[in-house]
Amino acid sequence: MFDTKINERIDEVLKSYKIKHGSSILSQLTMILEKSDVGSRLISEHSCLSGENWRKRREKMQKQDDLDYVIGASEGDDLAKDVVCSRYKSFRRTYDDLISKNLGSFNSKTQTEPNLEVLIAQTKFLIGKVVRNTNVITWDHSFRDKIPELLAHIFAIWTLKNTQHYNNSRGIDESRAYLLMPHVAQVIAIFRILGIGYDKNVTIKKHRIHFSIIKSNDLINNLVQIGTGEGKSVVMAITACVFALVGVDVNCSCYSEYLSMRDKNDFAPVFRALGIEERIEYGTFNKLCESFLNEQCNIREKVHDMIINNKNSIDVVKTTGRVRPKVLLIDEVDVFLSEKYYGGLYTPSVYLKDTTIKNLIDSLWENRNLRTLNTDKALPVYQACASRFSNWTFLFDGAIKDMLTALKSFPSSAYLVQNDKIVYVEGESVAENVVRGYDTVWAYYYENQKGFISQESLEKNVGIIISCGTFSYAEMPHEFAYIAGVTGTLKTLAKPEKDILENVYEIHKNTYMPSVFGKSNRNYNSNNDVEAVKKSEYFMRIRGEIDTMCNAKRAILIFFESEEKLMAFYNSEELSSIKLNVQIITEKVSTKERELCIKRAATEGRVSLLTRTFGRGTDFICQNQQVLANGGVHVLQTFFSEELSEEYQIMGRGARQGDRGSYRMILLDSDLEWVLGADWEKKIPEINGSTLYVTLDKARNTRYESRCAGKKVGIEQCKREHEASRHFKNALSEGDMSIVKDFLLQQNRGVIIDSGISRTLLLMDATGSMSNLLSAAKDTVCTMFERAAVVLAEKGLRSDAFQMQFAVYRNYNSNDNKILEVSPWETKASNLRAFMNNIGPEGGMREEAIEIGFWHAVKESEVQDGISQVILIGDAPPNTKQNVTSKRTKLGEAYWKQTRFATSTYYEDELQNLGKAKWDDILS
Repeated sequence: MFDTKINERIDEVLKSYKIKHGSSILSQLTMILEKSDVGSRLISEHSCLSGENWRKRREKMQKQDDLDYVIGASEGDDLAKDVVCSRYKSFRRTYDDLISKNLGSFNSKTQTEPNLEVLIAQTKFLIGKVVRNTNVITWDHSFRDKIPELLAHIFAIWTLKNTQHYNNSRGIDESRAYLLMPHVAQVIAIFRILGIGYDKNVTIKKHRIHFSIIKSNDLINNLVQIGTGEGKSVVMAITACVFALVGVDVNCSCYSEYLSMRDKNDFAPVFRALGIEERIEYGTFNKLCESFLNEQCNIREKVHDMIINNKNSIDVVKTTGRVRPKVLLIDEVDVFLSEKYYGGLYTPSVYLKDTTIKNLIDSLWENRNLRTLNTDKALPVYQACASRFSNWTFLFDGAIKDMLTALKSFPSSAYLVQNDKIVYVEGESVAENVVRGYDTVWAYYYENQKGFISQESLEKNVGIIISCGTFSYAEMPHEFAYIAGVTGTLKTLAKPEKDILENVYEIHKNTYMPSVFGKSNRNYNSNNDVEAVKKSEYFMRIRGEIDTMCNAKRAILIFFESEEKLMAFYNSEELSSIKLNVQIITEKVSTKERELCIKRAATEGRVSLLTRTFGRGTDFICQNQQVLANGGVHVLQTFFSEELSEEYQIMGRGARQGDRGSYRMILLDSDLEWVLGADWEKKIPEINGSTLYVTLDKARNTRYESRCAGKKVGIEQCKREHEASRHFKNALSEGDMSIVKDFLLQQNRGVIIDSGISRTLLLMDATGSMSNLLSAAKDTVCTMFERAAVVLAEKGLRSDAFQMQFAVYRNYNSNDNKILEVSPWETKASNLRAFMNNIGPEGGMREEAIEIGFWHAVKESEVQDGISQVILIGDAPPNTKQNVTSKRTKLGEAYWKQTRFATSTYYEDELQNLGKAKWDDILS
């Protein structure tokens, strides 16, 4: 809040204040300060004050040291409670002894923290000879028996590296209350992850990774459930320390980059002290996978260097030393199973930039009426490229075909110009680093021509795109020697999700830890606290909830499905009178501002509007005793989650760590179309009331289990491309140019632009009620391409003679960039799936805007190659002419006049226009 000098002066004054008035006075001071935003910030930034907060938190942990309670309330597969009990007692004796000895020799006047050199040396000595030879790490019973003592040493280092609160509170009775110390549930959770506390010894297969294995009969892939706010990050970090000390690389996977970096920074002093920082990596799962894939050979760099320097041979990559086994530690397993990861694809590509390449692309844009490869190959700029890149001309031929195809249908997808860049709206945010094939390249040229993109940006952002493979995130966990994790929602997983964990990833054991804060003090009853209201009442009811909480001098967190819906409420008439006193927390808010908003969110009378992202992992800690006395933090959810686990996580933002709190749902009735179906209007009056939540939850579970089962199809289809790409990566490392060239040829063959091709346009309703069908389409798109390839082969045609474009339509309550979203024309299923993964169900107004989908079909039919067939998938009838007119008033004619849909249309008119084109059929 202040600069360094002012903060130092505040620290000096606080220390003097403590000496003059006594240490206990600080507790009274923090109680006064925590009543205001400024006071809360002072507490968090000054150790004399934040130490009091830590002490109060430890006091709330009613069961933190109650071994009998924790063991008695714990549940798990093959849980040997007697073993866990004896091992914990051994751990605690050693830990307490280490803390006493090190604090006893600690002089706070001359040292900022205890000297830990001897303790660190003792910790490393305990590891002994776990690494028996160069490529096998043996984790046997003798090492397992050392784990309680080893954990005691590591936890002691963690505690003693965090003595700042203790230092400032010496002389106070029970000064250890100011130390960071592990609670019973955390230690037992780590025991289970590390193979301690099982009734049965299960022999598991020894995973071999690049000739390195972990040899053990004790380590079993497993997950542990720990409640929100109960220290999952501590369990992850200390577990990572154990593995790293025995010579294993550890990937700590989280769904949030922000939370990953926060946890990494929190434990970095311990990692550095033990000399294991380089062996522990934190990050989102996709980033960890990318790092893993590029560990021995950076695919992009290798391919770029090979082509830009026109090489005809590549050097064998020399691996530096032995490759260590890898362990994957997962934070929140339900996110790991989401479509983003389990079904997501990593598709590395290279942007080739060179003067000759730029001249070629310039020429294609300037002569865009030249529509054949042979015509373009006759151009001098092509000849210059062919000479400059003589070993790779086949890649340029493929690129030209793709560029010409993209030119024909440009623009195929809506984009924005922002900060001198072409950007796309994806979900709730604007994605600046997304490239949608050559459609993005031509967007730069088009906007540069109009004066909205600078020449400098054009030079920087255009080039030839070289695809370097398709890797499936779902296959990546198989590369790890061992998988474990912590999550707050293990019990809420759907059965198909549990089946995936057990049958696909061999995660066979689960453990459920009780709360060390005792019984939850959340006020919530699903029979009374969930309601669905009409649109005319929706914002009014949310405002009513705000007024109730503010009048009660409490804090309220309101979670919205998207930033768009959040802003609609923020700018509404209902909120206008208090708008200036409401804070917004979204992904677009800077990290510094976000942290400030989070700190003050739980203060008296504070109203916070948040997107769903912050319903996980964000700690809204209430320090204001008056707010807690008035009922604590109230959480209001304004949408119905597709996954029960997300609902539990959002609910858990309030009533944390034993505090009082409450939770409610106020739902917009039309938003429930996705779960209740097209006849939602008829169903809601029948179920609204005490049976609403039960009915919604049952329907959600049915849909979700169906979707999870369908994921298996898509994963299996992506596996083949993953294996082929992995083979290519190995060939790059081994210098096998024959395999490398053949793979790059297949990946970058380019779209056929001659006659005789089959072009299928898949038109799909992407409104709420189509949620399950949309997911099924993503999972089965690869099957369509595979079957088409078989048919083409039977006819003696090339497999890339089949092209598909995916287009989704919605309705006039969606913006211009959402009412119609369109992929480029593709010959590869993986490219199409990558586009589809960013499409989600939203909006809808009974009859849907099929006319917009047909309007797009007409546009595509008018290009040279036309379309062979249109497949229409939807569950609602088209808008009538009257519907179109009335629904366009939702956003206003003035809005639509500024878009590509300035002129309204009707589905029958567009069908007649399609009838005039040369195409084969519509399948619906």
